[in-house]
Amino acid sequence: MIHQLTLLFIGGTEIIFVLFIVVLVFGADKLPEIARGLGKGMRQIKDATNDIKQEVTKSAKENNIIDSDVTKNINDEIKKVKDDLEDFTGSLKRDK
Repeated sequence: MIHQLTLLFIGGTEIIFVLFIVVLVFGADKLPEIARGLGKGMRQIKDATNDIKQEVTKSAKENNIIDSDVTKNINDEIKKVKDDLEDFTGSLKRDK
C-alpha cells in the first residue's frame, strides 16, 4: 500500500492544479507578494494567539486558578500512562 502525503485531504495533483490556476490568474510576478502577504498574516495570527494565551495564563495565575504543582503532577501521570501504553502496544505492533 502506498501512502501519499495529503494536505487537508488534497492530493498532490490537486495542489499542482490549484497552483497552476493561481499562476494563470495572478501571474508569476505577483506570487512572491501574495506569499509574503500570507506569511505576514499567518504570523500575526500566531502572535495574537500567543498573546491571548499569555493573558489567560497570567490572569489565571493572578486569581489562583492555576496550581502549577497540581498541573505538573497531572502531566507527569499522563506521561507515565502514555509511556506504559507505548510499551504495551510496541510489543503488539507488527513489523512492516
